[in-house]
Amino acid sequence: MFRSSGLDVPARANWLSLSFRKQPAVATAICLLCLLGRGQAWAGAPTDQLKASVDHVLAVLQDPNLKSDAKAAERRAAIRQQAESEFDFNETAKRALGRHWQELSESQRKEFVSLFADLIERAYITKIEKYSGEPIVYVGESVEGDTATVRTKFVTRQGTEIPIDYRLFRNGDRWLVYDVLVEGVSLVANYRTQFDRILRTSGYEELVRRMKSAEFGTPEKSRTPRS
Repeated sequence: MFRSSGLDVPARANWLSLSFRKQPAVATAICLLCLLGRGQAWAGAPTDQLKASVDHVLAVLQDPNLKSDAKAAERRAAIRQQAESEFDFNETAKRALGRHWQELSESQRKEFVSLFADLIERAYITKIEKYSGEPIVYVGESVEGDTATVRTKFVTRQGTEIPIDYRLFRNGDRWLVYDVLVEGVSLVANYRTQFDRILRTSGYEELVRRMKSAEFGTPEKSRTPRS
């Protein structure tokens, strides 16, 4: 469905790749927050705000006026519009770039954030449409100062429970998601592995070229250590 990154990555167990290929519903759970990580414009417990975010996206997916194939473009545009109006990609993009963020000029940072937002939407926008009502259970949360983790589990149709944790940080009166971990594997770290390899071997301009040419999709070819 998506193009691979074409990277020569270390030969480690590719858990995240298996999750996306064998458990499309897992990708859906991730996408719900990758595309809409900011809750409603009110302060509240991280879990409450997370639920509000998910519910907002699901309302678009379950809208009977947008369910037909003929409405696919309109449905995806509605999801993109919601994400673009409510999600702050800066923190996630900064973390995905890691130490290389400090090497970029202000104009390059703005460019990278824009390209990263396009990458996330392009990689996951179709997967989120596969959601068909599988339960997302909110297990608990932990808050330390201005950071929080909301623990959930996604229950597949086969009854398998898959733990998915969302990491958030406080920004004024909102909690924003900056990373998603599936069984301890970080989505941000997965992309960081790919970005770091390109930047070290080919430089920033090559990374931009690949991102613009859609050579990145879901991180199916990268191996990421547990966080």
